[in-house]
Amino acid sequence: MRTFPCTCGNTLHFENTVCLQCGRALGFNPERLVITALEPVEAGLWRSVGPGAAKGLFRLCGNYETQSVCNWIVPQPDPGSFCRSCRLNRIIPNLQDPKNKKLWKRVEQAKRRLIYTLLELGLPVEASNRLGFEFLADPNPNPEFADLLGPDHHVMTGHREGIITINIAEADHSAREEIREKMNEQYRTLLGHFRHEIGHYYWFQVVAGTPWLEPVRALFGDERHDYAPALKHYYANGPTADWPERFISAYASAHPWEDWAESWAHYLHMFDTLETARDYGFFIAGRPMTRPAAAPAPDAQYAFDPACAFDALLDDWIQLTSVMNALNRSMGLSDAYPFALSQTAAAKLRMVHQVIGGKTV
Repeated sequence: MRTFPCTCGNTLHFENTVCLQCGRALGFNPERLVITALEPVEAGLWRSVGPGAAKGLFRLCGNYETQSVCNWIVPQPDPGSFCRSCRLNRIIPNLQDPKNKKLWKRVEQAKRRLIYTLLELGLPVEASNRLGFEFLADPNPNPEFADLLGPDHHVMTGHREGIITINIAEADHSAREEIREKMNEQYRTLLGHFRHEIGHYYWFQVVAGTPWLEPVRALFGDERHDYAPALKHYYANGPTADWPERFISAYASAHPWEDWAESWAHYLHMFDTLETARDYGFFIAGRPMTRPAAAPAPDAQYAFDPACAFDALLDDWIQLTSVMNALNRSMGLSDAYPFALSQTAAAKLRMVHQVIGGKTV
């Protein structure tokens, strides 16, 4: 995730709604992938000004204007009241419960970071492509919310034919950490859930029915293997002892679809974190970090650079995560990236990189 310049010269961040230096209202323009300063024109309409400004007038997303859970803008000619991110929502939580709104805001923040990366990668992000989100709350919240075998389970975070369901309890930090420890997971975050579940969606968008299917199947395994029994076996017996040599995580060993989704999620972790580090001026061994995305021309939006060599990204990622983990340990915190990449896991990340770079959609 990059930072953005305000027209006054202040540095803006992705979630900002107001510039703390000049006081201007801010909005994220998903067509240009920039946070831009806004000036009011008339009732409900704004003009984009400063670096990254686009011509025309804009409205605030409905969830920006009335719910304060979004900061994206909508071009005036667009008849919809919601931005490109919020219009993907099919169900939101019951906002009569004040806690639900707080959790929903965290869910939306994570989702917008996901959508930003997908747009940057040039991937299809439209409801017309059968993509949608349902954010639900358990009627009787219970720490078992994420346990697929738990008798009190109600809302399951997962993917179903393009619809991604998130249990908003995943946005409750204490509940999520409790489940992470109970399920003996190394890593569990709200953004990680989004990146994993969207991987299932893109399997059907960029792999199934394309020339990539057989190469992906040869590396990840045959996804036609019965899915439900495979998951049941995993939760009953755990992963095989040699999973670190073959998979990026224990859960990836459950089924080829989960292997793909976990590898997809880790690629997005790598892509976004490397972009952030480069934007903040990180150097490795005296050289700038590899640029995973670049603007092809002045004023053009940032986009995935298919010429970017995967090996360069991976080398930078390994060195960067080593530093991140060391810094966390210095603060008495858990590792930021508690994974070790085997050669096979790295090959799977390379395949994701190749599919995205040469996508056939």
